[in-house]
Amino acid sequence: MAGPVVAGSSNSTSTMTAKPDTASQKHARSKMGSITVAAGQTAPAANTGFPLWDRSFAPLEMSSVERRGQPLVGREPPKRSRPFGLEEAPTYRPTEEDWKNPIEYIQKIAPEAQQYGICKIVPPDSWNPDFAINTTSFHFRTRKIELSSVEGGARVNNNYVDGLIKFHRSNGVNFNRAPSVDKRPLDLYKLRRAVETRGGFERVCKCKRWAEIGRDLGYSGKIMSSLSTSLKNSYAKWLLPYEEYLRVAKPGVQQQLELENGGPLTPSPGPSPMKKSHQHTPSNLRDETPAIRASEALNDSIRNDDVHVESEQPTPVAEPPRPTPTPSFTPVNVGGFTPVNAAQVSSSGFTPVNAPNGLHRPAENGTSTPKRESEVPTSTTTSVLDIRPAFKRQSSDSSGRKSKRLKQDVTAPVAGSRVIQPRLIPRDRGSDWKPGDACDSCGKAEDQDKIVVCESCDSGYHIHCVEPPLRGRSDEWHCPRCLVGTGEFGFEEGGVYSLGQFQEKAAMFKESHFREKMPYDPILNCKRPITEDDVEREFWRLAKGPDEGVEVEYGADIHSTTHGSGFPTIERNPRDPYSTDPWNLNVLPFHQESLFRHIKKDISGMTVPWLYVGMVFSCFCWHAEDHWTYSANYQHFGATKTWYGIPSDEEEKFEEAMRKEFPELFETQPDLLFQLVTLHNPEKLRRAGVKVYALDQRAGQMVITFPRAFHAGFNHGFNFNEAVNFAPSDWEPFGEACVQQYQMYRRDACFSHDELLLQAAASNVTIKTAKWLAPALERMLDRELAARATFFENSQAAEKAGLDVNLQNGSDSNHMTHIEIVNEEQDPRDDDFICVFCKAHAYLSRFTCENTGKILCLLHAGTFECCDAGEKERFTGGGDSRLRPNGQPSHKLHFRLNEATIRQSVNKVTDISKKPQQWTEKLNKLLEEDARPSLKSLQALLREGEKIPYDLPELPDLKQYVERCNEWVEEATSFSLRKQQNRGKNNGKGLRKSTAKAVELEERERELRNVGNLKRLLAAADDIGFDCPEIQQMRERAEAIEQFQDQARTALLQYKELQIGDLEEVLTLGKSFGVDIPEVDRLDSVVQRLKWRERARDLRAPSRVPTLVEVNEILNTAEKLKVPEHDEDFAHFRETKQQGEIWEAKAKELMAVENVHFAQLDALSKQAASMPVSPETLAQVDAILKKQREAQDKIINIYQRTKEVELRNRPKYKEVRDIFEVIQELNSKPPGTLDLERELKRHEDWMRRGKKLFGKANAPLHILLQHMQIVESRNEACFDLNDQPRMPVEPSSREHTPQGSQHEDGTLSSREVFCICRRSEAGMMIECELCHEWYHGKCLKIARGKVKEDDKYTCPICDHRKKIPRDAARPKLEDLQGWQEEIPDLPFQPEEEDCLEQICDHAQAFRDRMRQYINPQLPTTFDEVANFRFFLRKIEGADILLAFETNYLRQELHKWAPVAPEAPPIIEISQSTRKPRPTKQQKLMAQYGVNTPEELPAHLRPKRKSEGAIKNQQPLQPAAEYEQLGTSQPAAPGPPTTPAAPPAPMEPQQPLSEERKSPPATVLDPALMDPALRNVDPALSTPYEPGALPQPDSPPMFGAYANDVDDSIFADFTTDA
Repeated sequence: MAGPVVAGSSNSTSTMTAKPDTASQKHARSKMGSITVAAGQTAPAANTGFPLWDRSFAPLEMSSVERRGQPLVGREPPKRSRPFGLEEAPTYRPTEEDWKNPIEYIQKIAPEAQQYGICKIVPPDSWNPDFAINTTSFHFRTRKIELSSVEGGARVNNNYVDGLIKFHRSNGVNFNRAPSVDKRPLDLYKLRRAVETRGGFERVCKCKRWAEIGRDLGYSGKIMSSLSTSLKNSYAKWLLPYEEYLRVAKPGVQQQLELENGGPLTPSPGPSPMKKSHQHTPSNLRDETPAIRASEALNDSIRNDDVHVESEQPTPVAEPPRPTPTPSFTPVNVGGFTPVNAAQVSSSGFTPVNAPNGLHRPAENGTSTPKRESEVPTSTTTSVLDIRPAFKRQSSDSSGRKSKRLKQDVTAPVAGSRVIQPRLIPRDRGSDWKPGDACDSCGKAEDQDKIVVCESCDSGYHIHCVEPPLRGRSDEWHCPRCLVGTGEFGFEEGGVYSLGQFQEKAAMFKESHFREKMPYDPILNCKRPITEDDVEREFWRLAKGPDEGVEVEYGADIHSTTHGSGFPTIERNPRDPYSTDPWNLNVLPFHQESLFRHIKKDISGMTVPWLYVGMVFSCFCWHAEDHWTYSANYQHFGATKTWYGIPSDEEEKFEEAMRKEFPELFETQPDLLFQLVTLHNPEKLRRAGVKVYALDQRAGQMVITFPRAFHAGFNHGFNFNEAVNFAPSDWEPFGEACVQQYQMYRRDACFSHDELLLQAAASNVTIKTAKWLAPALERMLDRELAARATFFENSQAAEKAGLDVNLQNGSDSNHMTHIEIVNEEQDPRDDDFICVFCKAHAYLSRFTCENTGKILCLLHAGTFECCDAGEKERFTGGGDSRLRPNGQPSHKLHFRLNEATIRQSVNKVTDISKKPQQWTEKLNKLLEEDARPSLKSLQALLREGEKIPYDLPELPDLKQYVERCNEWVEEATSFSLRKQQNRGKNNGKGLRKSTAKAVELEERERELRNVGNLKRLLAAADDIGFDCPEIQQMRERAEAIEQFQDQARTALLQYKELQIGDLEEVLTLGKSFGVDIPEVDRLDSVVQRLKWRERARDLRAPSRVPTLVEVNEILNTAEKLKVPEHDEDFAHFRETKQQGEIWEAKAKELMAVENVHFAQLDALSKQAASMPVSPETLAQVDAILKKQREAQDKIINIYQRTKEVELRNRPKYKEVRDIFEVIQELNSKPPGTLDLERELKRHEDWMRRGKKLFGKANAPLHILLQHMQIVESRNEACFDLNDQPRMPVEPSSREHTPQGSQHEDGTLSSREVFCICRRSEAGMMIECELCHEWYHGKCLKIARGKVKEDDKYTCPICDHRKKIPRDAARPKLEDLQGWQEEIPDLPFQPEEEDCLEQICDHAQAFRDRMRQYINPQLPTTFDEVANFRFFLRKIEGADILLAFETNYLRQELHKWAPVAPEAPPIIEISQSTRKPRPTKQQKLMAQYGVNTPEELPAHLRPKRKSEGAIKNQQPLQPAAEYEQLGTSQPAAPGPPTTPAAPPAPMEPQQPLSEERKSPPATVLDPALMDPALRNVDPALSTPYEPGALPQPDSPPMFGAYANDVDDSIFADFTTDA
């Protein structure tokens, strides 16, 4: 596993039982620093009543731990020197850009970093993911690590001393303490090693080397005489008997272990597994040795059990019953712990992680571990593996994730590793079994009084079954297996903690451990702080010797799938951007460039991260990653973690150093380095020549380990790490070699390497992928086909041998059968293709035994005794008929893919991988076949190469070469297609004002046109060395130019004799080449002069008058052609040009004056017929003359028509305005213009009188008609004769009109119109309290915000004091009629005539209709009040003042329905109510608060005005009265006065939304009148006199109207300009 792991592992939810303490363990204690804990004591959180995920504890205070970006995490302290003189592994700090792609960045640094095996990466400062684990509910189980047991030397020492003590106690000798020499305890194991390395006890005594051994053990040379004797006596007394016993007993124990595990303990290069007959011993060819004799007693029971089987069949077919595993050694750290990977015997309390794991023969080189190749690992097919018990790995869990943690009934993997350890199958003794019930050697329960029980492993043996046999029972006895030792090792299971609990425990332990070890610092006045160097040196001191049994705990291999990941995940944190970050360890294994994305299921610990919670001294032992993959380890928070790394190329030296240092461990555990259970001091490794590097990982930093790089490390304190594996493409060769190592050592792999390759081949394979995938697939194909071929050869040999036997015995020859081959369509389950012998994944093909269900790979198919069938029957598919009564074959061969399918996949990828090579071959072939390759072929190859998504080394050079060729072709094409007109354009540019850029372009163009470029291009083509059609074209062009030059020289010599057309034909040919040829310029000059002469003769023809432009052109051409000045034609055109320029100047002068003299213009126009003039100027003169004549004719015509008697024959006003616009464009007035202007002024004076009548005196004339049309539109509605008096009605948006609103004839009494405007409902409307008529708020200028729901309102019709707002003055009908009578005397037909006639007719028709209601001679009644109000409403809404009718109706209403105390005044005129618009100067005066312009600031005072004008300037004045009464005039302007306070706003007496129902009645029915007016006092029927106003104490009949007029509602209206 990538990252820190510990030796030993167990399922996080499993429980382990500890066996009772033996006699030697009763007083044992497990110490953690100065804190002692009784052995077997339960951890504080180890409450198994609740699952881990259902527990809660106080959350971890994240501010108390070191985290990335927090103040506690400072700069890394510089390390001047590291302990043991180790060199630092590199540290990398990627940029933001580098950080985007992790695989790409790691491959970028790999060439340097992989030389160290490990490296550290510090992410950019901006990358800081949050810690995503819920620290309240997060709980985990720990493992206990005794530091003196994980170091290999200390463990060997402990194991040896432990066996030595047991040996002497078994022989009745009380060995409580080691002997002392020179007042120091003697290290018995070192003494034994020193003697063994010098040839043994006898040789040391003979050579007298005890003094040398004493010096090696560290004793002084002063007492060497007595020292030698002491050492010799100690060895002879304590060690020699034990060594003699080991010499005799070890072979028997080794044999027992081989039988339990299926064979020898070392990998074998042999061709096939051993036969059953040879499984009793490593070899039947060995000599009779004492070891054989010592072990015979151990095997008697096994041989006896085999007798009945061997007697039944001539050949060995039945496997002898294997003895029940009897682990007989006492582990170093006893006390009720459970190692994780030894045989699980019910009586044993541990499961060792490194139990012997298979049948291994000695390698040819004599070592227990096969040699590795020094180069990059490659696959091999020669290693044949050994037999051990079948063992299946765990299948996928319920969530679909594949976990390499094993089930309860199988051995758990080593901590930090997903590979599965072997497990012995214990004998089923039953639940009532007790130690001593039966003999574990012979299996018999007889003579129980002679059965002795081992104090270490509780195994029982008859005293005669033990070798050597015992004389009797003793108080304390240990079996040979426990005395010899098996090398098994494990770790005790710790407690369950939350992060907060473990942090507290870790802090307490670290503080107590270093409390007495740190010196006093006089500067700080306290003990010196603990440094990283102190922790590192203390760790290796504790791990070095067995004297201090310091024990720590480590939360390792915590599954992130069940406990959660420290990184945010897409499932739990979908919106967190870090959940999809490529450096997120949950995402990294499935990166686009990682091969793990082709694995179908998740593998916990490899593709799914594992978590690690450490404390000080918790460590992970030397190991390489599973499948030798890359790993990434990120520290989320906490103290430093120190790493040690060994690069892959040092792996052989590392293994050799480990084997040399710990031969005892490798003797029984040849796969020790796969087990993650052993540490070794880096200093000793360096002395052995191994390169070891180190680094310190801190919070927020990433550590990367490289393939096949061994690494180890430890923690400096409480921290939290997360790790995962990933596999870029360069890992694949390492992965293949690792799988073969697993197969050699018969270890389970995490996944099928072949399946991974085929899944990658089935995906979208790129060339980059195919480059590494194709060789891998080819090796897989060769290996698979070789295995299949070998199997079929063996099968055919077995068939042939069986046929010969049948013929000899006279049996039926057809009895032999061929093995059945099953072609599978779907992938089998993971457990269904693991070889029971070598544990290899037989994905492509496997051999199944239908009798026992065992599965084998093809390398061991048939040779492995899967059942009682013979080898021949297994190869041919036959078997015992008793086992398969239905006659079906008992053995089958399963092919997941046949050979054709595999080859198809391989060829597909191979073809893709060969595309770059094929392209290169095409290129080389093209270059070899032709010294001048075709440009078209080169371009095609270039396009093909650019489409290949792979780096082609030759492609840049080819591209550069083709670009050079293309440049030549482009230049040649441009040279060939150059046209002479381009030259002409360039020459024309040269005539204009030259600039530096233009000169530069001209020079460049001239250089390009050089005929020498043609020869240069041809020479360049020969130099480049390619072929294309343009080269041949250029050569042909060069030959054509030479022929032209000869022809041009001949034409120049004979130009007088040739026609111009012939010369032009030769010239055109020369220009068509597009290059500067000297003959072309000379020939062109001759042709141009001949053409000029011909043109000049044509212009001087008598019938031709040239224009001034033509004269200028021929003169310019003459100057360009350098025609002599004395030439007759040249002189003639110069004189003609002077005449034309004089005429031109005179004409422009006449047209520029204000009053054009048309007679002179006419004379100039006539002169133009005999001299060259400019056509444009002549056209202007003629146009002026034409316009003048046309205008004169129109003026005369219009003026004559003004004298017509009939108005309709006179011209219209618009027609006259149009002719005057034309006159304005002329700079003179034609005759008759002044008379017509006088008539126009008389007509416009009439229009101005009309504007004044409508109050638009200052408006433009064209406004008059527009305003009159508006007036007519309003009057049409108000003077509508169909609009008859009616009862009050509700608008359609309110309640329906009450019944009775119709006339008796059934028609509506009036249109649904309201207000004074007599239009339908629109916008906000308000109802009068008295007459109940509805009015538009817009017509009365009442803003919506000014009206409240409970206000009441009285209209201007009922109360004459309220003025109707008007935007313009209303002329009297009499004045309009008088104005209309002036029309017949006008000189023109006015545009306003029709509109004015309609206005007068509508008003007069309404007046005529009103006569029947308005007769001062007739008396009126109260019943007519409604009619009076109706007609007054219409008259007031019109924009024409009917003065008599208005005054009459107002007086009558006041007479019968008085509201105001005084009578209404007589109205003679109706003016606008809009306020006058202030001038800019008036605004400034008001802004600065001054009364005269002289008081303004100097820069704002008016200029260019006389004193009188300034004096008459008035400040802003208040608005005039709404109506001017009688004939009174407005007050003269005077000084400004302070305006009075505006009257209080009116208060409507009834809310708009209030419902009101009127009783049905006729229009004039008194019942419809307002109730307030129905009972009016008769005294009120007469007009009020001024003195008759009511007093304040009078009833409030009129008092409410005192302040009901609000002038502010008209404040936003201004007068027209």
